[in-house]
Parts: sequence; C-alpha cells; structure tokens
Amino acid sequence: MKKIAAVIILILAVQLSFAQQQNYDWKNMKPEQRKEVINKMNPEERKLLLKEFREKMIIAELAVPENSQPEFKNIYSQYQDKQNDIKSKFTANEDYENMSSEEAVRQLDQSFEVGQQLLDNRRNYAQKFMKVISPQQVLQMYQTEGKMRNKILDKKQDKHQSPSPQKKRP
Repeated sequence: MKKIAAVIILILAVQLSFAQQQNYDWKNMKPEQRKEVINKMNPEERKLLLKEFREKMIIAELAVPENSQPEFKNIYSQYQDKQNDIKSKFTANEDYENMSSEEAVRQLDQSFEVGQQLLDNRRNYAQKFMKVISPQQVLQMYQTEGKMRNKILDKKQDKHQSPSPQKKRP
C-alpha cells in the first residue's frame, strides 16, 4: 500500500515538473482536461511526453544521484530506442485460425528471435547501466519497467472489455 501511494505521489510530482515545462498545471487539472490536452498533442508530442514521464519516474524510483542523471538519461534513452527498434521487427498476425502450420511456425520462430534480441539488449545495457548505477538499481529498474508495462496492458485490457456483471476482477 505504501508503494502504491509513493508511486501516485511520484506520478503527480513528475506530471507537475513536466507541466511547468509545458505551462500545464497537470496536478490541478481534472482528468478530462488532461485527456483533452493530451488528445490535442500530435503523436510526436505525446511520445515525448511519455518518454519524459517514464524517464523521470525511473530516476525518482531508483533515486539516481543528481550528478549521474545526465549520463543515466542518455543510456536509458538509447536503451529504450534500441528496445523499440527490436520490437518493431515483430508484427504478429493474430488470425491464428486461418494461419497455415508453416506460417505459425515461422511466426513462432520470429517471436523467439525477437525475444532473444530483447534479452541480449537488456544484458548489454545492464553492463552500461552498472557504470552509472548499482546492480541493485539495474534490477529495480527492470522490475519497475515490468510493472509499468503490466499496468498499461491492464488498462488497455479494461478499456477493450465490455462491462459484464458476471466478470469481476480481483
């Protein structure tokens, strides 16, 4: 419960600090107002907002020392870009029922290859990160990334599911 409260406070703090750069008072905006502002942004602006939000959240969560932050940000940005480049190589065809066995095997092999590349990239960047932050912080960073990814996936799933009185989430 303490961690959840800390994350919420962190999110608000990050939003407030970024809002000052953009002249938006995210903290005092209603959710509808925030949504409206974000919807008015072009895709590149939204991408930059998310990138900065994620970067500041990771730095705060890991308590990266002030003097190490510029180097950390640089490595983290490179790492994220490389991960996204690797992920973009895989485009899943989710029409499994109409897929031939050969196509399915090809897609499966491709997914394993991309997964291995992502793992290799994480291993490579772990070495780079450990020149700036401790191994414990690197572990925490990867765990925090996983939590953020799961939270985003849960929100997407909730959006796409129609409310059903029979289905209740724990």
